[in-house]
Amino acid sequence: MTPFGAKIRLLRQERGATLKDMAAALGCSPAYLSALEHGKRGRPTWYMVQRIIAYFNVIWDEAEELQRLAELSDPRVVVDTAGLDPEATELANLLAQRVRTLSKASLKDLVLRLRAASVRSRP
Repeated sequence: MTPFGAKIRLLRQERGATLKDMAAALGCSPAYLSALEHGKRGRPTWYMVQRIIAYFNVIWDEAEELQRLAELSDPRVVVDTAGLDPEATELANLLAQRVRTLSKASLKDLVLRLRAASVRSRP
């Protein structure tokens, strides 16, 4: 499941919407929506994200969060480290090799550390 998929599933469940009803309102199939929730489809288009935001009638921070999560929800990621420091290549390879074996707590910790490092690295 992707971060975006988890969030739309949570919103749908909180509002008591079925996949069928939501899909009809969005103009897509329930199968597509289910695949999007489960991370079996690629990142949704900007247009689809906007339709989902409108469907749930969310504004401001929550709408921005949905857009951010959509951008971070490609289930098949390719990392090109050509021309980067050797440490970047090592990090990408270690993550690719071990991501399936990491605990939820370890994943959460790594995400928080990477976010913090990204903030510190900004000019």
